Amino acid sequence: MLRRWLARRKAATVSGRLEAIWIAARAGAPMHDCAAVEVTEAGLTGDRYATGQGHWHTVESCPVTLICSAELDRATRRARRLRQPATPTPGDHRRNLVVSGLRRSPRAGTLRIGVVRFAITRPRPPCGWLNQVVGYNLAGALRQDSGICLRPLEPGTIRRGDPVHWEAAPGSARHD
Repeated sequence: MLRRWLARRKAATVSGRLEAIWIAARAGAPMHDCAAVEVTEAGLTGDRYATGQGHWHTVESCPVTLICSAELDRATRRARRLRQPATPTPGDHRRNLVVSGLRRSPRAGTLRIGVVRFAITRPRPPCGWLNQVVGYNLAGALRQDSGICLRPLEPGTIRRGDPVHWEAAPGSARHD
């Protein structure tokens, strides 16, 4: 019985590392890599989503976006098959945060990155706007590996290299 409980508990948490922080001043503007950024309720300081300068519909608004490096690796392989750039330029994915150590972006629960906690709100599917900005079919390469939306639960500063800890929502002990 203890073994089963430990196996469920282990499956309900996963740890990783924050590899990159990307922000853009407005929709379509180049993404800039940051070593650290201040997180507020609105999102990442200086980013288009936090200032209301992003490209989305009101019902799709998302303060912070995240993608896993493993998802980017899979998208790169798909891009080659689609005869797109073999290696997308860093930041082409247009997601704010890139993390390693997770096979796929979690779909529910909370993430702690450094000292800041985030609620996972939903998947962030790619859209045609992404293809217009980068100039090739990156949305087709990303497909279901396109990341998630996060809502900050508390303010603070996150830094490249910070530990990332995912905890499943109560009642869901699987990380897909």
